[in-house]
Amino acid sequence: MLSAIAKLIKSLGANTNPGEIAHAMACGMILGLMPKNNLMWYLVMVFILFVRINKPMYVIMMLAGSVIAPACDGFFDTIGYSFLTIPQFSGFFGTLLDIPFVAFSKFNNSVVMGAFLCGLALYIPLYVLSRGLVALFRKTVVPALRKAKLTKIINQIPLVAKIAGLMGEE
Repeated sequence: MLSAIAKLIKSLGANTNPGEIAHAMACGMILGLMPKNNLMWYLVMVFILFVRINKPMYVIMMLAGSVIAPACDGFFDTIGYSFLTIPQFSGFFGTLLDIPFVAFSKFNNSVVMGAFLCGLALYIPLYVLSRGLVALFRKTVVPALRKAKLTKIINQIPLVAKIAGLMGEE
């Protein structure tokens, strides 16, 4: 657990691509908002695991989305119901339900569909916002932390030195 947190902190200040962190935040939010008891969630999760992203940030944002999601279920239900009841798509959705195993995705559940659509709608704004926050963090916070006297004092504590060793710093 300690090494995962250390890797996350290191990636925020390291030379890793800020896009990887931003994608992780956006993808984690998509999965965090969706209910977890359906095949659609697992398919999206497996797809995202094959994308190059910062995995610790992905897990943190998935947990954050899971905390937020219950408060938004009414909104997700409204969005999902509105989408699922579009008359032009009724034949398509009926055909999907006739395909074996597609019903396990619960795409026809208004909360699942609404959460998925809201997650997709939030993807680009969250990506842009998080990419800017990572750049701001690297430009202002990291140099200030490296110069702070408190940081130098804390680095002399043996446990902190061990964590820094895990991160590859000296």
